[in-house]
Amino acid sequence: MTKNFIVIEGNIGAGKTTLVNMISEHNNAKKILEGFADNPFLPKFYENPERYSFPLELSFLAARYKQLKDNLANQDLFKSFTIADYYFMKSLIFSKATLGKDEFNLYRQLFNIIYQQLPKPDLYVYLHVPVDKLLENIKIRGRAYEAEITLDYLRGIQDGYFEFFKQQTNLSFLILDTNNIDFVNNKNHFELMQDIILNKEYKIGVNRIIVSDFIFR
Repeated sequence: MTKNFIVIEGNIGAGKTTLVNMISEHNNAKKILEGFADNPFLPKFYENPERYSFPLELSFLAARYKQLKDNLANQDLFKSFTIADYYFMKSLIFSKATLGKDEFNLYRQLFNIIYQQLPKPDLYVYLHVPVDKLLENIKIRGRAYEAEITLDYLRGIQDGYFEFFKQQTNLSFLILDTNNIDFVNNKNHFELMQDIILNKEYKIGVNRIIVSDFIFR
């Protein structure tokens, strides 16, 4: 099956944006990158999650829908495919980890209405990295507003993704365990990752691959 729309997701610090940039550059693909840096609620949320979680999640919901709708509705004939570093259900996963029960129920109603209007990806890739390694990555990149992120928060996000995958019956998910992989600085590792994502077929449901198994066997 031709992959016209690929999503590469992952927890905070998993390297999804870096990988999307690299694959896009090597394949003349159209890329969609989440514009999180301009969200005025994000720094406030990390300082005071209880107060700013709902406006943060609503603002992400609106921004993600508009960006995906605009980009997926206008295909670039000069690009080989489209690849994004997030998908719309990210809104539901993160909101469940940050919102109270009543707020989340309201938020989920809005999400479900909007979600039906968006095209679905041909392949949904999730980069799985242990949460302690994620925390190291977050500290290395040094974004001030991420300084308060905890292991428990990262675990909650990770659990949310896995729960979501189990509930979906109409998408192809590829969970890539990238522990012990350095696709940024190792050309062979990147080419292996790219081959796994672009050139192999996957069944509907959850598919799992430990990337390092292909290197060290």
